[in-house]
Amino acid sequence: MRSGAVFPWRGDNRFELLVDGARFFPRMLDAIAAAQRQVELELYLVEDGKCFDQLRTALVDAAHRGVQVRCLFDSFGCLKLSPANRQALVDAGVQLRLYNPVRWRRGLRNLFRDHRKILLVDDVVGYVGGTGATDEFWNPDQPQDSWHEVMVEMHGPLLGDWRSLFEYQWRCCGERRFWRPVEPLQPARLPPPPAKRRGLGRLAYAAARQHRDILRALLRSLGQSRRQVLFATPYFLPTRKVRRALMRAARRGIEVRLLLTGQRTDHPAVRYAGHRYYPRLLRAGVRIFEYEPRFLHAKMVLVDDWVSIGSCNFDHWNLRWNLEANLEAFDPSLCQAVAQCFEQDFAQSKEITLVDFQNRPLPLRLYQRLWGWLDRIVINLLDQRRD
Repeated sequence: MRSGAVFPWRGDNRFELLVDGARFFPRMLDAIAAAQRQVELELYLVEDGKCFDQLRTALVDAAHRGVQVRCLFDSFGCLKLSPANRQALVDAGVQLRLYNPVRWRRGLRNLFRDHRKILLVDDVVGYVGGTGATDEFWNPDQPQDSWHEVMVEMHGPLLGDWRSLFEYQWRCCGERRFWRPVEPLQPARLPPPPAKRRGLGRLAYAAARQHRDILRALLRSLGQSRRQVLFATPYFLPTRKVRRALMRAARRGIEVRLLLTGQRTDHPAVRYAGHRYYPRLLRAGVRIFEYEPRFLHAKMVLVDDWVSIGSCNFDHWNLRWNLEANLEAFDPSLCQAVAQCFEQDFAQSKEITLVDFQNRPLPLRLYQRLWGWLDRIVINLLDQRRD
């Protein structure tokens, strides 16, 4: 894989949506336990706890069987992973690399992070979505997970592209200017939407300001939408192009519904900052729902019969600094499962109307103004800076 490559559509794949850690983590651990040749794991959040204990045991056992096990963890995201747990992996023969080790002398370059969530086992099965290896995503001793998340299990030729992406990032991890490819990148030329609509998948990704086919694919799908747009993200700081595309779709009469995080969130300031976009979206006809039972961490988009699931929140922070990767698919069974998941979540959410927003209490208004203003100031400053 060369930097800036755009992956094509691949057919004859099978996909299954797995909702919440109690469902997808046991499946992922079983896949690692069945590995015969190689396991590749790329994660952002990795912390000590019951979840990682289970994962560490599976990885160590696989390495002891002679399986090649490679783990690429984000350096900042695994700050709460103890040296003892890291050493246990290395001692067992697991190859461990950290993306962009935090160094104060790097300044703003510390903001470049690997936000992808990928597990690949042999050429048999792969998992992609938004999970990390923390007890919030899955604690085997608790009846319900603290965070609401989804992963997709994949089988088929598409696994080769995910392995190429992992291999490329694994090699680049040790380079000095890892965030800026040596080769100049051309604007992504997206492959046209295929005629066949079953078992088709494509890997879309973002590479820290250098490559954004993941964003262009979303904008194209929003622009071509005919029936509905369902959009879920825990951190709603969308780019201007995404906001405009959502509003244009709603003004064309398309059903546009956003599923956003409610009061249960790990970053209240981000939630408050994103509220400044509510009024214009609501006036354009976009419906906004805030998920109430737990912290919504899922990142899913369903546009008619096109679905995108993975690590990307499609916000200006993610696309500026992070490595991201999403599965795009045209597959009726996956789209149906995603639609059902959305409807279940909407049923447990509170719809925010324009009247509700205009009548919000004064303290909430102040929080929203403050964090919205700070976010806008920081983004304007960063837009003037060239790394």
